Amino acid sequence: MAKKVQNAVPLSELVPGSKARVLTLSAEGMVRRRLLDLGVVPQTIIECVRRSPIGDPTAYRIRGTTIGLRKDDAKQIMVEPIIE
Repeated sequence: MAKKVQNAVPLSELVPGSKARVLTLSAEGMVRRRLLDLGVVPQTIIECVRRSPIGDPTAYRIRGTTIGLRKDDAKQIMVEPIIE
């Protein structure tokens, strides 16, 4: 089955169980460096795994590794949700 792509949204808007392709990072400085070091680079597929009970942080799976991101950091990552 072919995959369809929707409009770009901030990573923070993904719901657990959904996947998206990274488009851009608007973060700067040390936050940008950390995201790049974690593998958050354009064209990478990222999956929202789960949210903490209070909603922040959220666990994401990227390149086989699960990472936790705060909502403020996730808002700086624009993604294209993927519907399978």
